[in-house]
Amino acid sequence: MTSSITASRRGFIKSTLAGVAAAASVPAFAASAPTPLPKKWDGEADVIVVGFGGAGATTSIVAAQNGAKVIVLEKNPQNRHLSNTRMSGGIFHCPFKDGDPKALKDYAQAMFSGENIPTKEEGEIPEYSEGLAQIWADLSPTNLDFLQSLDPAFIGGSQPGFNKASFPNFPGAKECKYNAYRATYTKRMKNFNQKSFDSPKEQTSSGEAFWRCLEEGVKKQGNKIQVYWETPASELLKNAKGEVVGVVAMQNGKPMYFRGKKAVVLCSGGYEYNKPMRQAFLEGPGVNGWAFYGTTSNTGDGIAMGMAAGAGLQKVGKSAARVIVPTQVTHNGLRLGSITPSVGSPNSIVVDNFGKRYEAETKVTDNPSRYFFYKAAVSFDISALSYPRTPSWMIFDEKLRASKPLVGLGISVVGYGLVDWDEKNEKPLASGLILKADSIEELANLIKNHPENKGRMVPQNLVETVTRFNQFCDDKKDADFGRRPATLGKIDKGPFYAMPLVAGGPNTKGGLLADADRKVLAWDGTPIPRLYSVGEIASALKFVYQGGGNLTECLVYGRHVGKNVAALPDTTL
Repeated sequence: MTSSITASRRGFIKSTLAGVAAAASVPAFAASAPTPLPKKWDGEADVIVVGFGGAGATTSIVAAQNGAKVIVLEKNPQNRHLSNTRMSGGIFHCPFKDGDPKALKDYAQAMFSGENIPTKEEGEIPEYSEGLAQIWADLSPTNLDFLQSLDPAFIGGSQPGFNKASFPNFPGAKECKYNAYRATYTKRMKNFNQKSFDSPKEQTSSGEAFWRCLEEGVKKQGNKIQVYWETPASELLKNAKGEVVGVVAMQNGKPMYFRGKKAVVLCSGGYEYNKPMRQAFLEGPGVNGWAFYGTTSNTGDGIAMGMAAGAGLQKVGKSAARVIVPTQVTHNGLRLGSITPSVGSPNSIVVDNFGKRYEAETKVTDNPSRYFFYKAAVSFDISALSYPRTPSWMIFDEKLRASKPLVGLGISVVGYGLVDWDEKNEKPLASGLILKADSIEELANLIKNHPENKGRMVPQNLVETVTRFNQFCDDKKDADFGRRPATLGKIDKGPFYAMPLVAGGPNTKGGLLADADRKVLAWDGTPIPRLYSVGEIASALKFVYQGGGNLTECLVYGRHVGKNVAALPDTTL
């Protein structure tokens, strides 16, 4: 059975990357004959769930509540169990119950697909968006009720900026009374500290609190849910009818066979740390032009398993992303990023490789643009045949450097010990990640000599850009891009700094083709019998993204799928 993390912080940080690397190595899925069904199964349950984040936990809990026995296959060790759920900000949507249900459905459908927006050229998932939206409208207003049924001590904390529809012009935005909460166990919610995973549950908030609540729910199911740790799934097994009846997983280097009598549900997340998939699916330079700040365990295993079983794909290049700092820590040959909320702060700007601003920096961190700002970052220059904004450069002065950490210290890769960063930003400065100079011109030359700039920086451009921005600060108006006036602070106190930024965020969103009931589909739209998916592996939020959407779909579709698969008749072998 699952239990709360008990490892010490020191041991956790020392061993996390090494342990996760061993457990999260990318499996090979070369075309080959399907593995025959075993004569003896190593484990049997009604439902097999692959992946133990928010989607897997919710699906397992509700399936168990509806009478099913569940086996969860999780690649991480129990004492180093990281997921995007746990590392997140803990925001989840829960529209007010007195909102208009039809309006809520319309708003959800606009977010998912957009075909009910008059100017939208083509829906992202028009075949399934109405059904997805109906389930969202039915279940999302009770998300807080569900979580508190698992643990009455859990609190939905008010989250300013998220407690409304992020897209006010979408159909139903006003009438649906949209709302979101931030997970917490503390009545006076604070940004949780770096020892959150070691803290008593009552002191946690954000993604850690969200996970602890789901963990309580799993515990309540007793022996109805069995978690196999360090047991990454590698292949789906079918019977002669083509129904998915089990999973092959690896444990201690040996294959194990798990029978799912009713269904298999893939909840294994996206492909952020799968190098070939990033090269294949992401816009722009997929390797060095991107970074992510979620779990390094997301290596696309479930996507590859689904494809090998005949699944189609949809909008695989979609991502919840903006521009973030790529750190010097790598996994599977890919850089870990860190959430970078300082972008758009006073005393800073963002420029391209030539030293010119290209957008209001507040769009990087404001709702809703921050969740698809990556589109601006990977813009392609069709004349020069290059990506002028990969990387971009955050230019700032001593006032900002000394005033606050440039990255989030409490959540994400820093909060869970994968990346080391300090409050005064001195460690990344010492490592060379942040460049330092006594003048803007000198800083521009340092950027020009940086290997990722490739000599494109024009020092005079950067000098003129900073001078022009400083004048906007005096005028209290950004005449070029309309940046929020409250964030206009001069870059005038040396020394001066530059930090690279690339496209990235918490997770990819595209993956397996799935219908409204989250049945995994073949390319022709027919279901692969008894195979389902929940979460980032096949996100419903294909068109746009409102903060907290991924945790919300874990709750909404995990509950929906968990109930449905528990009611299925058993398959035959």
